[in-house]
Amino acid sequence: MPERSRSRSPRHSRTRKRVLTVLGLLLAAWVAAFGIAAVIPSKALDDLDPRIAAIMRKPAYPHAQWAIFQQNPDSGEVVEARNADQFLVPGSVAKLFGVSGTWRTLGGDHHFVTPVHAVGKRQGATLVGDLDLVAQGDLTLGGRTRPDGTVAFTDIDHTYADDIPGATLTAPNPLAGINQLAKQVRASGITKVDGNVIVDARLFRRDPALDPAPTPMIINDNLIDLLTTPGDTPGAPARLDWRPHVAPYTVKSTVRTVAAGKPTALKVKPSADGTRIQVSGTIAIDSAPVLRVSDIKDPNAFGRTALIEALKRAGVEVTAKAVGPNPAARLPRSYGGAPVVARFTSPAYDSYARLIFKVSHNLGANLGICLMAVSTGSSRCADGFPVLAKFLDSAKVDRKAVQLADGRGGNPVDRVTPRAVAQILRYWQGTSEATRFREALPTLGVDGSLASSCRSCPARGRVSAKTGTVAGGDLLNERLGVDAETVAGYLETSGGHYDVFFAGVNGASASDIDGVLDIGDDVADVAAYLQEATSSSS
Repeated sequence: MPERSRSRSPRHSRTRKRVLTVLGLLLAAWVAAFGIAAVIPSKALDDLDPRIAAIMRKPAYPHAQWAIFQQNPDSGEVVEARNADQFLVPGSVAKLFGVSGTWRTLGGDHHFVTPVHAVGKRQGATLVGDLDLVAQGDLTLGGRTRPDGTVAFTDIDHTYADDIPGATLTAPNPLAGINQLAKQVRASGITKVDGNVIVDARLFRRDPALDPAPTPMIINDNLIDLLTTPGDTPGAPARLDWRPHVAPYTVKSTVRTVAAGKPTALKVKPSADGTRIQVSGTIAIDSAPVLRVSDIKDPNAFGRTALIEALKRAGVEVTAKAVGPNPAARLPRSYGGAPVVARFTSPAYDSYARLIFKVSHNLGANLGICLMAVSTGSSRCADGFPVLAKFLDSAKVDRKAVQLADGRGGNPVDRVTPRAVAQILRYWQGTSEATRFREALPTLGVDGSLASSCRSCPARGRVSAKTGTVAGGDLLNERLGVDAETVAGYLETSGGHYDVFFAGVNGASASDIDGVLDIGDDVADVAAYLQEATSSSS
């Protein structure tokens, strides 16, 4: 979508730092299901904070359904409840459940360790055999780790670059983990591999029911980044930077620079196998750099080539050709007797959760379902749902008040009640990791998907919450249907006390993406007003 300027209220910044889940045209049956949440009659708004009631009465919400739930977890007192037990489309608020289950299954201090085994015989500095990288579903293998060991993220992640203006890149090299592994292989004394390099991706099978579908081998979120910068004068070719550079991927740009005020419109067209990418269109001379992405179609072949190229840079020769299919048929049944010659250790899982929550990282959220399945010895991602169900039961969450068919909150089946969301939030407050969990969520007016909301209001920095958006094209009315705009988390009330809350609307609509952002701001304002009212009365 082309960049547009817009006027925003003083409570919100002018930049578009709202992470959306744009699903395209939604099924009519899904839209029809919104009827289960009752519309709040005007007279029922009289006992609400007048500022919140004014938002709900806006002309933008004639057919929408609002819900609010706020509870003091210490006393159990319900401070506010509107449609608290109705099923709602949650959007990415659903990530609170899946990430919680993964966190508890793996442990907040869990580190992913990706090994490289030397399979064969050593003859001096030569390995006669194969180097096998055993993929672990590590999101940081492709380089998201900062020097201090934390996971790098931006307020609008590169995974949203095709949908949301303002997506930016993190600083770490996407090939950092692969480069580390290659250097360790060289440090082990191997200078030549008379054989092949293979990615062992048997940890779990790709499940097309999960969108995006996780894979055990992940480099740069399985994406090629394409950053276009305007040239120096109108008519000049635009500049293109792309990463990660791995054969046989090539990128060609025919983007031209146009005068200020002219449209910026970029089109990305990959070949069928994804390896040849064409970027075309125009970019205004006064435009900021524009990021787009293109899918890596075969993560295993990509990872294999990336490692062979990194080995060459590290001084290790591989006799097999760098470019080609991943020869998985050569993998051994087990690695008994095959020494580990390199290993990459990730940051702790709580840093992963922070990434998933802050930027609403869909791949990471779905990955958690697969990792819960792996914890049972299964390679079938769907087997992660019974693990999640068992966890929710132990956490005293009313499981019948939660419907999930993925980890990200993007499946048409996904539904939650506000009270059930509050239950998972209350669970964490009774654990030793309560602070780590709360701080992993976006902070109002500070970072993540809440960075641009309420930048100058009293509640800034005092609301920690996961946001959610589901929007798609209403072709009949030439507008966007905003099927969910939600937020849920913690309201700081006083002296380190936190109420749990949910606020959201289903069934709204907007003329364009700016209108969607306005709805997001309204929901964020409801959260801010809840915090301000409770704090002032404490």
